[in-house]
Amino acid sequence: MSVLLETQGLTKRFGGLTAVNGVSLTVRRGEVLGLLGPNGSGKTTLMNLISGALKSSEGALLINGKDMTGAPPHRIAKSGVARTFQLVKILPSLTLEENVMVPAAFGPDRLWGRALKAQVAECLDMVGLHARAGQQASELTYIDQKRLELARALASAPKLLLLDEWLAGLNPTELHEGIRLIRELEQTGITIIMVEHIMDAVRALCPRCAVMNSGTLIADGPTDQVLSDPHVVAAYLGEEDA
Repeated sequence: MSVLLETQGLTKRFGGLTAVNGVSLTVRRGEVLGLLGPNGSGKTTLMNLISGALKSSEGALLINGKDMTGAPPHRIAKSGVARTFQLVKILPSLTLEENVMVPAAFGPDRLWGRALKAQVAECLDMVGLHARAGQQASELTYIDQKRLELARALASAPKLLLLDEWLAGLNPTELHEGIRLIRELEQTGITIIMVEHIMDAVRALCPRCAVMNSGTLIADGPTDQVLSDPHVVAAYLGEEDA
């Protein structure tokens, strides 16, 4: 598989705080990569650097072989990157259909007319919301808000999907459904990076994991091997308990 995403020594400083420290990571097309680490380890900051929400202090970002270092979010989105957020971001005053129309119409393909309607219907159907297309987004439950946000991310037909704790806060039934949905996305060939704390989901979905601690990448490899790494165990539990 060819490389879709590469970070080279990516670093982000906020004053005297180094949130991401020299992270070099390669993600190949079609991979589902788990990005793990304790709270405050720099995972979301790294996702923000990849999506263009933040500019790096040092290092390089390559997407599909092109240098996108310092590129604004709209350019990175146009290159085929979409994401969800820890705090769900939808447009509550619009219907579900209208929510998904926005990224489909203004995304890389600039869809309109029948092509736009078909894309919106397909994305809503993929997440199980097609029958409620005309409903106000403000009326949705938490899980359905997450589904809608995912449909919005998929509407631009991304090559790389960044999921920032998309499975967090779900009950066991919803979690099972969420895992099934991500598996179905994987079958389409989309590349996925998942920030996740639910280890059962990580083991079920991610053949490979990368682990961060204090802004630094401390492990990267097959999931079972990484999760049993003493450095990873210590990062989660502390040196004394590990």
